[in-house]
Amino acid sequence: MQLVIDSATAACSVALLGEQGEVLDARHEIVGRGHAEKLAPMIAALLAGRRADSILVDCGPGSFTGVRVGLAMAHGLAIGWRAPLAGYSSLALLAAAAGEAQSRAEVAVALLGGHGELFVQSFCGDPIAPLDDLRSLRPELAAAAIRAELVVGSGAEALVAARGWGSSSDALPRAADAGRLPAALRALPAKPIYGRPPDAKPVQSDAAGGVEGPMT
Repeated sequence: MQLVIDSATAACSVALLGEQGEVLDARHEIVGRGHAEKLAPMIAALLAGRRADSILVDCGPGSFTGVRVGLAMAHGLAIGWRAPLAGYSSLALLAAAAGEAQSRAEVAVALLGGHGELFVQSFCGDPIAPLDDLRSLRPELAAAAIRAELVVGSGAEALVAARGWGSSSDALPRAADAGRLPAALRALPAKPIYGRPPDAKPVQSDAAGGVEGPMT
């Protein structure tokens, strides 16, 4: 039995999967913020006293706080249970769910990111696999880069609108869909996938012992 934890986006989502990836039980709620308060009670209700044999967690990209909350919970449970822990990408999960419905045709994923940008990546194949690298782009640049007819995710409508063609499907990752991921895409290291450089810049000391860096 595998516990799946997904709190990288506005959704707070957990699931228990069987040996073949079948869904034994699941919880899914759009919370926006407050993952730290929601996640632990949601997992407790899902487990109902049971213990999973392994843990799978969404590593992002998505909300900085949401990604960290999910990873912290997953690492804590893995240590306590002495259970194997692995990760997956939120974009791959959305592509796997959409690709199965579209007979594995090419699908692009666009999630709302920071500073008005979109996290974008394209997938195709059976089993599904990425066609390009994860990028964080302004909608107009994403529109020029993404060629798939179908775009899914919280940023799909913005991308299709900027492009002027194609179809969009608003969606957020669901832990219950993790069984649809091929083995290679659910075996990532359980560490953050941020998708863009951090906003904060490191402060550097100059030769005279002073400090160089942005003023706050």
